[in-house]
Amino acid sequence: MCGIVGVVGPGVEGQRDRVERMSDSIRHRGPDEGGLIVLDGAILGSRRLSILDLAGGRQPIANETGTVHVVHNGEIYDHDAHRQYLESCGHRFRTRTDTEILVHAYEERGLGLINGLNGMFGFALYDVSERRLILARDRLGIKPLYYALREGRLWFASELKALMQIDEIGRDLDPEALSLYLTLESVPAPLCILQGVSKLPPGHMALFQDGVLTIRRYWDVPFVASTSKLTFHEARERLDQLLDRAVRRRLVADVPVGVFLSGGIDSSTVAWYASRAGSDIRTFSIGFEESSFDESSYARSVASHLGTRHEFEILSANRAIDMLDEITAGIDEPFADASIIPTYLLSRFARQHVKVALGGDGGDEVFLGYPTYYAHQLFQKYQNLPAWLRDTLIPGIVDLLPVSRENISFEFKIRRFISGRNRSLLLRNVTWLGSFSPELKTELLVSPGPDPLAPDEGPGFLENLLEGIDVKGDLDRVAYLDMKTYMSEDILTKVDRASMANSLEVRTPLLDHEVVELVTSLPTVYKLNGSRSKVLLKELMRSRLPDHIINRPKKGFGMPVGHWIRGPLRERVRDRLSRDRMRQVGLFNPEVVTRLLDEHDKGIKDHRKLIWTLFMFETWRETWLA
Repeated sequence: MCGIVGVVGPGVEGQRDRVERMSDSIRHRGPDEGGLIVLDGAILGSRRLSILDLAGGRQPIANETGTVHVVHNGEIYDHDAHRQYLESCGHRFRTRTDTEILVHAYEERGLGLINGLNGMFGFALYDVSERRLILARDRLGIKPLYYALREGRLWFASELKALMQIDEIGRDLDPEALSLYLTLESVPAPLCILQGVSKLPPGHMALFQDGVLTIRRYWDVPFVASTSKLTFHEARERLDQLLDRAVRRRLVADVPVGVFLSGGIDSSTVAWYASRAGSDIRTFSIGFEESSFDESSYARSVASHLGTRHEFEILSANRAIDMLDEITAGIDEPFADASIIPTYLLSRFARQHVKVALGGDGGDEVFLGYPTYYAHQLFQKYQNLPAWLRDTLIPGIVDLLPVSRENISFEFKIRRFISGRNRSLLLRNVTWLGSFSPELKTELLVSPGPDPLAPDEGPGFLENLLEGIDVKGDLDRVAYLDMKTYMSEDILTKVDRASMANSLEVRTPLLDHEVVELVTSLPTVYKLNGSRSKVLLKELMRSRLPDHIINRPKKGFGMPVGHWIRGPLRERVRDRLSRDRMRQVGLFNPEVVTRLLDEHDKGIKDHRKLIWTLFMFETWRETWLA
C-alpha cells in the first residue's frame, strides 16, 4: 500500500522539487520510505507502506532493461500465479513484491496488462522508449487516483492534496461537482471539486502520449441479472468457494493482519472465513456510549463465537468531537458522510496492533442489503394509492410525527420514504440516501444553475452513467449506480482516507471482482426476496454464525451528529455557518442556512444531514481554500 505522485510531459526534468512536495503531502499513505525517479519525459514518486517484501520492494520499480517503470498503490492478490507465468516467459524478477508484476505484465501484454489481475490498485506505469504513461484504477474503485492536465503536462496523485501543491492547478470550484456534493454527500468520479482536476473512474485506464490524453474503460460491473443458470444451491456453493479464496488471498502479508468486526453479516462473514484460514486471527471493533449508535455487543458476540482475539474500545461522543479537527484536516475534498469519524477511530485503534485489516465493505451493494432496495419495491405499491391518500393525507400525518434524535429512527425512515414521492427512480434513490433535494438546492445556492441530477432538459449525471450499459430492471439499475457513486466515492473513499490517514491498509474481500461477477449475474430473488435482504449470503452463513447475527436488521456505522449540532458542536456549527460568513463566501443563501439551523435547533425538523453537509463543506473550504 502506498501513495503515488508524478508528472509526465515536456520539460518535466526540472520539476523534481515540486514532485517531492507532492510526495511529502501524502506521507501518511506510506511512512516507511519514499522513492522518486527522474526519467526522460517523466518523474514518478511513491510513498511506501511496506506490506510485502519489506526489505526489497522499494518503488519505483523497473523492468530488467530500465525502459518501463511503475509506482503502485494497492495490492495484486494473485501476484504469485502471475509471477510464475511471467517467469516461464523469460522475465527476471528482482523483488518479491506484487508491484513488479506490473512492469513484466506490460512487457508481455501491453495495454492488456490488467487483464486477469485480481487486486485493488491505482498505478502509474511509464514506458520510456514510447514516452507513454498509463494510469489505472481498480475495477470497483477501492483505491483513488486524481489527475490534471496543465500546459501540456499531466500531473497525477493518489490524493487531491498532492495536486494542490502545484501552482498551475487553481482553486476554482466546479459548480457541477458542488451541486452533486450537496445531494450525494461526496463528489462522484470523474468529477472533482476543483475545476480542471478529475478522478479516474473505477475500471478505467488513462493513456497519455504525445500530449494526448485518452480515457478508456477496461471493465464494468456486469449487472446482467438472471443470466446465470446456477440453481440457488449451486450459487451458494460457488459463492462459498469464491469467498474462501478471496479472504485467503487477502490474508497474505509480511506484517500482522486483522479484521474489522462490526457484528453485521458482512464483516462477520469475512471474520468467519479468516478464522477458518488462520488460527490466530485478531478482530477489532469500537463502540459508543450512546446506545442507539453502539454495535459493540454484536461484535463481541461474533468474536466469542469464532474464538478470535478481539480488541474493542468504547468511546464517548466527546472523544470523537475532540478529534474532529484532526479527522477533517486531512479530507482534501468535501465529504459529508459522518461515518468517516468512527472509521477513522477504528483505523487508529487497529493500527496499534496490525498494519493490514480486512473489512466487510461492499456487501450491501453486491447482495442488495440496503433498506432502500426493499423501499423501492414498496414504493410501487405506494404509488398505486389514491392521490389524495398518497400525496396529502399520509404526508400530513407524517409531518405530525415528533422529531426523533435516535439513529435511523422510524420517524427518520418514514420521512425519507415520503420524500421520494413524485420523483423518478434514480432521483428517488439519491433523495433517500443523500442530503439536499433539487428544490432545496435551488433555494440554497446563490447561483444555482441547472441541477446535474434533475436538469430541465437532457439526461442528468445519473442517466449518463447508464449510457450504453445494458442494465435491466429497476433494482439492478439502482444497485449499479450505487456502486458507481455511493460505494466507490463515499463508502470506499471513507475507508481509504480514514485508514490511510493512520497508515493502515484495508482490504475488501466482498469486492473481489470474481465475487461481484458471480453475484450480479444471479436472479434478483437470490439476493432480495420480499423484505428478506442478502438472501444468498445469509443462507450460506446460517449454520456458521449465530442466528441473532444473521437475522439482525441493517444498521449503519453512524454518529449522533443531530445531537451534536444541538449540543456540543452548536456554537462551532453556527459560527461556521453564520449569516455573515455565508454572505462573505457567497455560495449559500444566508437566510436558508439560518432557517435550517433554527428549525433543527428547536426540534421542528430533523436537518442533521443537511446541516452536516454544509458544515463539512465549510470546514473543507476553510482548510483548503481560505
